[in-house]
Parts: sequence; structure tokens; C-alpha cells
Amino acid sequence: MEQYQLAPTKTNLIKLRDDLKFAHLGYELLDQKRNILIVELLALVDQAVDFENRISEALKKAYSTLQEAVLRIGKIKVQQITTAVNIDVDIRIGIRRVMGVTLPVVDTDFRERAPYFSPTGTTYWIDSSLDSFKSVLKLMGKMAELKISVLRLASEVRKMIRKVNALEKIAIPEMRDTVSYIENRLEENERDMFVLMKLVKKRLEEKRVHIKTEKNSG
Repeated sequence: MEQYQLAPTKTNLIKLRDDLKFAHLGYELLDQKRNILIVELLALVDQAVDFENRISEALKKAYSTLQEAVLRIGKIKVQQITTAVNIDVDIRIGIRRVMGVTLPVVDTDFRERAPYFSPTGTTYWIDSSLDSFKSVLKLMGKMAELKISVLRLASEVRKMIRKVNALEKIAIPEMRDTVSYIENRLEENERDMFVLMKLVKKRLEEKRVHIKTEKNSG
């Protein structure tokens, strides 16, 4: 807003002061929202790092137990057993909101139709391997939730930063300057009017004196 675009009137001054108060309120609210989103974003980033480590460890354990099962009963037997595994994976995607930002919630469940293979000729490591890989899938679902949430929050934080900066560095200073400009112009007008009224009053007094003098002389 260019300060000279508004006429220096009291009406514009009152309106502009109200706009300035509203801009300050908007700035405070946006700044609070930005700070809350940043806190939430940093917390999710920390969780994502933790889940990456947990997934890495879970994968190591899953492949380790699978390798142990192969060593105990042989690769062919393990392949035969895996073809008999009957587990349904149910992935549910919900939503939650943080300061108006929609974030996903991923839940992974398993429906097992056990026993899907005869326990005869198998080993404990088969069940352990299945449990380990199911844990990996659960963790990966949560990891996907966290990554999408981080991306959405980061995008919203960027928007908030742009809006806050626009208010703080452009809109509010320009409105403040315009308020100051109008106030100064109104003060100048009042001073000019005061001087003008004094001149008028002086002229009127001089005229009255002149008229009175003429009457007395007549």
C-alpha cells in the first residue's frame, strides 16, 4: 500500500487504524500457528528418525530369523511353508488435524487363518520370522504416515513464514507509515485552519473597529 493512495481524511485514518489493529492481531495468530506447527514438525522429524532406526533393526531381526529357519529346516522346506501362509493385511488410513493441516494416520492389522501349515517338521524360527516381518510392515506403515505428515507440515510452515513475513515486513510497516502520514497531514490542516481562523478573526475585529470609528466621526 502506497501511503499517498489514501486521502488524508479522518474517516480514512479511523479505518486505517482499525485495519492496522486487525493486521497486528492476524500477525500474532499466524505467528502462534507457525510456532505450533514448527514444534509439531520437529517432533515428527525426531519420530521419523527413530522409526528409521527401528525399521532397520526390525529388518535385521526378520532376515536373521528367516536365515536361521533356512539353516534349521532347509530353503526348500521354508519355501513350501511360505506358500501355505494365509495372512490378510488390513491397512487403514485415517486423518488427524493439527492447526487446520490434515495429516494421515496409518494403522496396519493382520488377520491370520492359522494354522496355515502343519507344525510337524517346522521350527520356532518360522513363527519368529513371520512375527518379525509383520512388525516391519507395521513400522513401515507408521513411517509412511510420518513422512507424509512431515512433508505437509513443512509445506504449511513455509506458507506461514511467507504470510508472517509479509505482514511483519511489508503490510504493517506500510500501514503504520500511512497512518503517520495522514496524522501529519491532518495536523497540518488543523494548524492551517487555526492560522486562517485567526486571520479571519483579526480582519473582522479590524472591520468592526473601522466601522465604529466611522460612526463616531460622523
